[in-house]
Amino acid sequence: MLDQNMKAQLGQYLANLRQPIELVATLDDGEKSAQTRELLEEIAALHDLVTARFDGTEGRVPSFLIRRADDHASAVRFAGLPMGHEFTSLVLALLWAGGHPPKVDADLIEQVRGLEGQFDFEMFFSLTCHNCPDVVQALTLMALENPNVTATLVEGGTFKDEVEERDILAVPATFLNGEVFYNGKMELAEILSKVDTGADAKAAAKLSAKDPFEVLIVGGGPAGAAAAVYTARKGFRTGIAAERFGGQLMDTLGIENLPGTTYTEGPKLTDNLRAQVGEYDIDVMDLAQAKSLRPAAEKGGMHALELTNGAVLKGRALILATGARWRNLGVPGEAEYRNKGVAYCPHCDGPLFKGKRIAVIGGGNSGVEAAIDLANIVGHVTLIEFDTKLRADEVLQKKLRSMDNVEIIVNGQTTEITGDGKRVNGLVLKDRESGEDRTIELEGVFIQIGLVPNTEWLKDTGIELSKYGEIVVDEHGSTSLPGIYAAGDATIIKDKQIVVAMGTGATAGLGAFDYLIRNEPVEEIAQAA
Repeated sequence: MLDQNMKAQLGQYLANLRQPIELVATLDDGEKSAQTRELLEEIAALHDLVTARFDGTEGRVPSFLIRRADDHASAVRFAGLPMGHEFTSLVLALLWAGGHPPKVDADLIEQVRGLEGQFDFEMFFSLTCHNCPDVVQALTLMALENPNVTATLVEGGTFKDEVEERDILAVPATFLNGEVFYNGKMELAEILSKVDTGADAKAAAKLSAKDPFEVLIVGGGPAGAAAAVYTARKGFRTGIAAERFGGQLMDTLGIENLPGTTYTEGPKLTDNLRAQVGEYDIDVMDLAQAKSLRPAAEKGGMHALELTNGAVLKGRALILATGARWRNLGVPGEAEYRNKGVAYCPHCDGPLFKGKRIAVIGGGNSGVEAAIDLANIVGHVTLIEFDTKLRADEVLQKKLRSMDNVEIIVNGQTTEITGDGKRVNGLVLKDRESGEDRTIELEGVFIQIGLVPNTEWLKDTGIELSKYGEIVVDEHGSTSLPGIYAAGDATIIKDKQIVVAMGTGATAGLGAFDYLIRNEPVEEIAQAA
């Protein structure tokens, strides 16, 4: 199962084991079971503290437990092979079970250990899903740190019948005690906020107790991270309040146009940004979703940012880098069938539609790229573009047109997504030239029609927004209010690109620096008087 390079790397990781662990497999005579046996035998051969057993009788087949040899209650179960994006999750599970301390905030670990009640998680992932590892690793940690938590992590491709039976059409898909818990990416803190009553109040109190920042950045994507590096390097106390560090980067694959980097992927670039931010005295506050803003009454005063959990953060200079999100079609059936055939991430959910008929709505680069990726997995792709022609780069269009299981429709308006009450079964398409309606039978719809800025919470603050809701900025990143700057996809910048967001983040950081050195704090002026 593992090549020599992977064995060598895994052997180096396993050198960090501090206590014995057991791998207990439940197998049959099938091919997948044979592969699972081979993988576990290879792992056990790499370290004396690892033992593999094949006498398991519980759980899905094939599956295996990773547990501490002296504490069988602390265990996590993988059903199917955790390879691809999940190989790192497997390595971490081995290390954590073997006593190697996780690189997780100590307060979160204590919160996990303090959970009371019974929490039986089942989580379905695909090997191509780049959002799944965060959920897999969070649940793994919870199961290994608290005997009241069980976690079964299921590779959907191995258990297709169960995926069909549960109507799982998007991953990561997480169930708690037999009921749907959440569809989508979640980190450990997010899971705890849902299962630990009082978690939000505790987090709010902790955040509100922080001293005011000289520069407070709202948003942790490329723009926010770049701004933070610049202001921290200038010596200013900097904080990042981010709903999700990395932002849209976490949903992006195949980045090939970042200068100096031939190829990378969004999650990896996010890790690099987090590591760089970590080199400076920057306070990163995750799960911090902005709710409202009280601008300073005068130059040099404190801007107050209220979060959805009730916390209030303050900063003399504010940089808004809240990014954007996928635009919805806004047609009947879209919300009803989200995660039941309506999807937005082809990389995550594409494998669930193997051999099926699907549609991609949107003829820009993202839509055409999605159609190309999906055409290699699904049975047939119908690409629908509202305009009279595709807007993607010509090289992408040429590739798409070369594929024999793709139909391209232009000048088409999707007016409804239909279903049987449980899942998508088609869509209604209007020919914008003739006005005629057409019904297309299919099993999935991937929507790729652009972005909406995350700025609704800024209305009525005095910050000027464009008719599209984008923050209006000048060449220095300044907004219409003194001491408040903005950067990235939430602003009026024309090109919503990673490298552009980084550049505008740097510009906003330098703008905030200039503001701070030219305007003394109001409090200091008052004290001097």
